[in-house]
Amino acid sequence: MTAVRTLVAWCPDWPVLAATKSAGLAPHVPAAVLANNRVVACSAVARTEGIRRGDRKRSAQGRCPELVVFEEDLDRDARVFEPVAAAVERLATGIEVVRPGIVALPVRGPARYYGSEAAVAERLIDQVASECDLECQIGVADGLFAATLAARRGLVVPPGGSAEFLAPLSAMELSPPGGPDRTDFVDLLRRLGLRTLGAYAALSERDVASRFGADAVATHRLARGLEERPPARRRTPPELSVTHSPDPPLDRVDAAAFAGRALAEQLHEKLAARGLACTRLGVHASTDNGEELGRVWRCAEPLTPTGIADRVRWQLDGWLRAAPGSRPSAGITRLWLDPVEVVDATALQLGLWHGGSEDPGTGAERASRALVRVQGLLGPDGVVTGVLGGGRGPSDRVRFVPWGEERLPGADPDAPWPGRLPSPSPATGRPNRWLQWCSTPRRPRSASAGGTASPASPPPCPWPAGLSRPVVAWAGPWAAEEAWWEPSGGRRRARLQVLLDGVEQTALLLVREGRTWAVEGVYD
Repeated sequence: MTAVRTLVAWCPDWPVLAATKSAGLAPHVPAAVLANNRVVACSAVARTEGIRRGDRKRSAQGRCPELVVFEEDLDRDARVFEPVAAAVERLATGIEVVRPGIVALPVRGPARYYGSEAAVAERLIDQVASECDLECQIGVADGLFAATLAARRGLVVPPGGSAEFLAPLSAMELSPPGGPDRTDFVDLLRRLGLRTLGAYAALSERDVASRFGADAVATHRLARGLEERPPARRRTPPELSVTHSPDPPLDRVDAAAFAGRALAEQLHEKLAARGLACTRLGVHASTDNGEELGRVWRCAEPLTPTGIADRVRWQLDGWLRAAPGSRPSAGITRLWLDPVEVVDATALQLGLWHGGSEDPGTGAERASRALVRVQGLLGPDGVVTGVLGGGRGPSDRVRFVPWGEERLPGADPDAPWPGRLPSPSPATGRPNRWLQWCSTPRRPRSASAGGTASPASPPPCPWPAGLSRPVVAWAGPWAAEEAWWEPSGGRRRARLQVLLDGVEQTALLLVREGRTWAVEGVYD
């Protein structure tokens, strides 16, 4: 499946850039951002002094005594990035904030409007520079992962060329700064001799799943230039949105963040009740003066309640503490969260206290973990679950979906299905138990060879031989002619329900196709 053509605008060294911009520090002064006494980001000037990510504070200051040190502050990063996201949105709609410092958007529409993808990139660079006095780099490629790496190099990758572009890059790109921490997994790949994304992508997906597990399948898709997971085309029901109308209106960040946390918990509970999790979150607000504010946050991993609350807080901080000309002119009178994209929550690795239960060994959690482990041994298609959809017979209605993927029916269950077998359906399917075809119609009590005739009328089609016991009752047949417009003539089938005699009567569902009968199901 081809990945969506995506444009990414990347501001290099964003944590340190946001810190220096917030403090009013001159660009030529070396600066670094620390977390847990280690450097997590540093400016280009600091790098020329030999400072690198992961250095201890004392070591960094020893190399560069004039180094200005800031503590990590995610709220500050998001607040300062909001004007950048707004500047990009004024040129192209439909943007998504991946994290502070990176914004993505589908490039097909803007490229048609401005003439080409290169023209869109040039205009975005000029837009951010003129409105925010910041430099950004643009990358365009198939898929978010490839586009982000292209942005770090300032490249426009041709359509269909993402796999070729990724092939020579280091496997360390699977664990980027600020993204999912896959350091241990990348280290394992390097020890196995898989030092580039191309070498990793050359492995078969089945081998990756059986050797490394289900989590590695996502990174393998990225290395091949595909999306991390197939996009869910499900339309999110509007009733999943959660809304809060504060009184009095919210004009302080702390009050807005408190309201946002309550909304985050409410949204997560609604999604969990339907077995869903959010991967793209829309944060929206309206003010007393009729202003409408909105922003979409995109996440690599499904959002937890804390993740939802953090993004709501960051966005409200960016709106309410913006420059005087950009902030809302009145307090927020309505705040709502919209899950723009959702995935099946069974695809998640459950946390220790998932679902509010204080027992980490609940049956659902143990079953989920066990299925993921079995899937890692057998491959993505080695563990499947049945989804009931539309169709005429029981075998037509069931679609087997790999564990962790979205459970969508194969056909619309609400559509009309002429010739559909009435309820109830058989409890057990036996699609491969074929019976001998008997050219002479037999009456129900003489269904087995040599049986005695019954006064019941024979069915209007040749009766099957090979049943071990006499038939005492039958219903049907239900005839169906499918795909009759096909050159091959389509498919003609007839189904029949029969009840066999005996101490424990057995009910079967028989299906006739061509000159052959088969037992399609057994009723309990």
